[in-house]
Amino acid sequence: MLRMIRTALRFLLAFTILTGIVYPLVVTGIAQVAFPFRANGSIIMKNGVPAGSALIGQQFAGPEYFWGRPSATTPCPYNGGASSGSNLGPNNPALLRDVQARINALRAADPGNRSPVPAGLVTSSGSGLDPDISPAAALYQAGRVARARGLDEATVLALIRANTRGRFLGLFGEPAVNVLRLNLALDGLKK
Repeated sequence: MLRMIRTALRFLLAFTILTGIVYPLVVTGIAQVAFPFRANGSIIMKNGVPAGSALIGQQFAGPEYFWGRPSATTPCPYNGGASSGSNLGPNNPALLRDVQARINALRAADPGNRSPVPAGLVTSSGSGLDPDISPAAALYQAGRVARARGLDEATVLALIRANTRGRFLGLFGEPAVNVLRLNLALDGLKK
């Protein structure tokens, strides 16, 4: 009986070292060599200081910035520790009220824009952390951002095109615009 316990403890120790120390170190090392940007959180730097992650949305509220998808996380928007959707169904009055409030806020921020509001600007994603918007959502906001920054709208449209990521392998997913990258590109423009 004692021999079986010693054997079991040896296996426990060996597999703890193998799967708890060796394997994570090997995988981390491979990731650091093969994909260092992603392995380190996809952090985007601005003037040598972290501006945010390309993988987690951020709150941009000023009219001079593009706004991302609404976040359903609490207690603050884009809270990575509370990733979740709102879980409100399409007929839920709370969802309908939230969507209408978001439409009203977008209309108030750009009263002359009578274009249909893209769904991605008024509904949160499943994670509540979505860093991207659709090209349509970016185009909807182009006029407001251009006026707020005193820029020609063609300049803003060119930045949207330059920051639009196509489908993966030309087939999978939808084109998307990373809001943080687009806003940093705007900040980098010389007036």
